[in-house]
Amino acid sequence: MSGDLDGPPPPPGDGLFTHADDVRARLDTVGHLVDDGTATALYLACVLRRPLLIEGEPGVGKTSTAKALAQALGTPLIRLQCYEGLTAAEALYEWNYQRQLLAIRLTEARGRQLADADLFTAEFLQDRPLLRAVRHEGPLPPVLLIDEIDRADDEFEALLLEFLGEAAITVPELGTFTAVRPPLVVLTSNRSRELHDALRRRCLYHWIDFPAPERAAEILRRSVPGAAAPLIGSAAQFVGRVRELDLDKAPGMAEAIDWVAALTALGVTRLVREDVLRTLSTIAKSPDDRVAVSGALDALVPAAAPASEEARKS
Repeated sequence: MSGDLDGPPPPPGDGLFTHADDVRARLDTVGHLVDDGTATALYLACVLRRPLLIEGEPGVGKTSTAKALAQALGTPLIRLQCYEGLTAAEALYEWNYQRQLLAIRLTEARGRQLADADLFTAEFLQDRPLLRAVRHEGPLPPVLLIDEIDRADDEFEALLLEFLGEAAITVPELGTFTAVRPPLVVLTSNRSRELHDALRRRCLYHWIDFPAPERAAEILRRSVPGAAAPLIGSAAQFVGRVRELDLDKAPGMAEAIDWVAALTALGVTRLVREDVLRTLSTIAKSPDDRVAVSGALDALVPAAAPASEEARKS
C-alpha cells in the first residue's frame, strides 16, 4: 500500500539542493549558519535519501538544523520528541477508539452489528508522526525530526528499523504503507546512551561541535541584532572559555543568545565582571555550575573600571 499520488518517485535530489554550497546558502537565507561538514551531510542525506543521525553535545544546534532544513525547502517539519517509555501508538499510529465505539452504537441502534473488519479501516486510523510522514502527499518530502532518540528505550529503536530502511510502516489490519516520496529523516542524539548498531547502519552520520568563536559571534549578531559589536565578540569568546570548565551543563548557543539578549536589554555594550554576575542565570543552569563560573570570573573577564562604569551609565 502506498500514498495516493500517481507516478514514480522523483529522482534523487530533485527539487531539493544542487550541491553542498547550495545547502549552506539556502539555510543562510533562513538565518541558520552551518559549516562545510554539516552542509555536506545534509546534502548527501537529501541526494541519497538516507536518514541522517546527528550527534553532539546539548545546545550545539542539532534540532535547529532540522528545523532550518524544512524551512529552507518550504516543506513541513514533522517532529517526534523521544522520551523514556515512548510507545508505538504515540510514534506510529493508533486506532480512534472513540469513533469506533460511536460506530458500534450507531450500528446497534439500527439493529445491525459491525464486524471487526469494519472497525479496523483507514477511516478509524489516526496518524502519528512516523505514519504521517509516510503518507505525506506534498510536492516535496517532509522533514521528519526524530529528536533525542537516545532518550527512548532500546525497544523503540527496533520499531524504527523497518521505517528507516524502507520508508514503510506496516499496520497489521490494513497492510504496509510505503512512502511515495520518502521523508528526509533527521535523528538527533546527545549520546546519553549508546545506540544500537542496526540503527546506525541505516543512517548517515554527522557530529556537530560547538561553533568556533568567530562563527558563534556571527550567530549572535544575527540572533540579537541590537547587541553592540564589542559585546558580541567578547561574549562569544567568554562562552567558549566557560565550556572548558567542569560543568554539569555547558552553555549552548541558545543560552548564549539568551545571555547576549539579556545584557543588551540592560544596556550593556562591553562585557565586564559585574554584568556577568548579574546575568549569570542565563548561562549557568545549576547551583554547581553557577559556583564554578563565578569562581572563574577573574580569569575569564575583567572587572569594570570606574571610568567605563560611569560611561556605561551615562
